Amino acid sequence: MRHTLIKSAVIISMDDAIGDFSTGDVLIERNRIVDVRPSIDVGSDPEIVEAEGRIVIPGLINAHMHTWQTALRGYAANWTLLEYFRRMHAGLATVFRPEDIYIATLVGALNQINQGTTTLVDWCHNNPTPDHTDAAVRGLIESGIRAAFFHGSPKPEPKPGERHFSEVPHPRREVERLLAGPLADRDGLVTLGLAILGPHYSTLDVAMHDFRMARELKLIASMHQGGGPAKTPDGWEKLIEAGLVGAGINIVHGNDLPDDLLDRMVDLGVSFSVTPENEMIQGHGFPITGRLLKRGVRPTIGIDLESVLAGDLFSAARVALSTQRSLDNAESRKVNGTIPATTTIPVREALRWITTEGARMLGRENQIGSLTPGKLADLVIINASDLNLVPVRDPVATVVMQTSLANIEAVMIGGVWKKRNGRLLADGLEAKKELLVQSGRRLVHDIERQGHAA
Repeated sequence: MRHTLIKSAVIISMDDAIGDFSTGDVLIERNRIVDVRPSIDVGSDPEIVEAEGRIVIPGLINAHMHTWQTALRGYAANWTLLEYFRRMHAGLATVFRPEDIYIATLVGALNQINQGTTTLVDWCHNNPTPDHTDAAVRGLIESGIRAAFFHGSPKPEPKPGERHFSEVPHPRREVERLLAGPLADRDGLVTLGLAILGPHYSTLDVAMHDFRMARELKLIASMHQGGGPAKTPDGWEKLIEAGLVGAGINIVHGNDLPDDLLDRMVDLGVSFSVTPENEMIQGHGFPITGRLLKRGVRPTIGIDLESVLAGDLFSAARVALSTQRSLDNAESRKVNGTIPATTTIPVREALRWITTEGARMLGRENQIGSLTPGKLADLVIINASDLNLVPVRDPVATVVMQTSLANIEAVMIGGVWKKRNGRLLADGLEAKKELLVQSGRRLVHDIERQGHAA
């Protein structure tokens, strides 16, 4: 029986019933956590990880990322949302081959592991053929990350005689093929969800079809909300009237949702994923973090686009926290003539957004998201003796406000080390990086050859 004992670390469990420990141990048996407390003694001969001067936290959960764009890192950094629609979806996306999707997804997922993410919600909406879809799934599986593959659909400009993508229902046959094949295990390392258009980007008939299919197949349905006028302005009202809105529905962005509709969505159990940095860069608007908190619910946090910004979830949480504190401070000045007497959002809140709340959004809060006995052993070890972290006065503040990739010493997913001693445990990284470089170069060349402005 395989045991791993992480000893003498600062433990941030993110489980209120367990709490934190200034010096504590974590015992792992096979793929699960079996104990979290000080001074654990085991009779067998476990692997001992001496972790004095380290902080152990649950693995991070990236709630929204288009991993297929990894080979175009930074390429869209100066684009507004309107430029992104035109130059990415109607342009670059159309020249992706399955091998481009594969290498982007593989390297993007490996990078997430390297930065402390153990669960990735991969929102794949550039899959015009089953081969593209299978390439993305293969990349996720090969990376070893825990992932929710949210199967989407491309958004090119229609050719003569073709329907606009807003009029095309989500392909049920493809979803059923995945459920019968590589993603059949609902509790597997890589599971299936739906990245649907939603009423903002589809006709009402398509939205009704997609919502009903998600409910029938018991799959999470995630959709972008925002970015220009809605295709079906009264779509949410119709979907709510039909009883199709509730738990299992995930809204990405949601910046322009009116208060009354947001109230109804919260009451119905809808989850929300904000991508704070990209939303402000591309023009979605301010993240709805504070609007959700006022309604008693928390957001999840995603990266969104590495074609725009870095894939560091700690930074995304900091941006969300800092932005909302700034908005709260400005509102207090406006109403009261002074800033609040104390901060409106503690740093632990931001850590919840990238751990426990991500698990809740995926319906896996009993399996991941905290260091709790019985849950899967997904965790991160941070070297708190590094120059940029020492001295540690408040471990949660150190994690949220100061930790970066440089401090991620080890990452475990399902009881298996994916990173040790600061080194990602992945074979052939240099060759993979070269394939990614070649892919990005060819994509830009091909779109320019077609006469599009990349």
